[in-house]
Amino acid sequence: MMKLDRTTTKIVLGAVRQGWQAFSATTAAHFKVNRNRWIVSTLIFLLLVAILWPSVFVTIHAGEAGVYYRRFGGGTEIDKVYGEGFYVVAPWDIMTVYNVRFQTNPHEMDVLTSRGMQVHVKMAIRYQPEYDTLGVLHQKVGPDYFKKVIVPDVEATIRKVVGKYNVEELYASEKDILQKLTNEAFSSANDKYLKIDSLLITKIEMPPRLKEAIEKKQEEQQLADAYVYKLAREQQEAERKLIEAKGIQAANNTITSSLSEQILRWKGIEATQDLSKSQNSKIVLFGSGKTGLPLLFDTNTSIPQGKGK
Repeated sequence: MMKLDRTTTKIVLGAVRQGWQAFSATTAAHFKVNRNRWIVSTLIFLLLVAILWPSVFVTIHAGEAGVYYRRFGGGTEIDKVYGEGFYVVAPWDIMTVYNVRFQTNPHEMDVLTSRGMQVHVKMAIRYQPEYDTLGVLHQKVGPDYFKKVIVPDVEATIRKVVGKYNVEELYASEKDILQKLTNEAFSSANDKYLKIDSLLITKIEMPPRLKEAIEKKQEEQQLADAYVYKLAREQQEAERKLIEAKGIQAANNTITSSLSEQILRWKGIEATQDLSKSQNSKIVLFGSGKTGLPLLFDTNTSIPQGKGK
């Protein structure tokens, strides 16, 4: 290592200082002469950075996935899906970001029944793109797949199913029809790289007069059914009473046929004996003739006297 003395060091530093001053003066003079050109170039550079920044520096957030399109390298990459993270993309290429979470969009439409009556259907569609086939979906359909695929398929399915029923059937069996709509919508959309998780029919609106007519008809039908039920109940009650009367009649006939004069007399004697055992004082009256039975009266009870006696 060569050691410089103080004089040499001053000479070197002076030369460097003079060179820097000359460079600064030349640059300043050049900038002063071409100032407008420098300003325009800087603005153009900043504008290009602002324009290209979103497409060159791409961030794929949570719940998203990306599909890469190479302008000079084979087009859409259908066999690779880019996950979450930060990517630098060439300015001539495109990275399209998709939401791969479950999404719910409202939709409503008018449908004709089997008899040509119009009803308004409101629904909520819950769907999700298939992650593994996202590249194919991007190549064949594109980001606007909800309007291009899901909505037409759901509308076609609803028209197909609702068109088989009249208004009364649709009003009466709404739950069964909605389940059928959901099943058919699932099988239709799942063939197009999409998955419909649920199809919720929130409301089926009918013309006010038509709805009132259906409700009135159902009310009258319920009243008719109630009247038929009452008639059937009264008929069953009449049959029950008839059976009860026949039973009572049969019992009376049996008792009557089993009674005789001797049995009645004996029962009367037994009753008289039981009454005679009472501690209360009493009066005993004996009837006349062969069939006369004794009668007992409590002395504490007054015997009503006939008028004029």
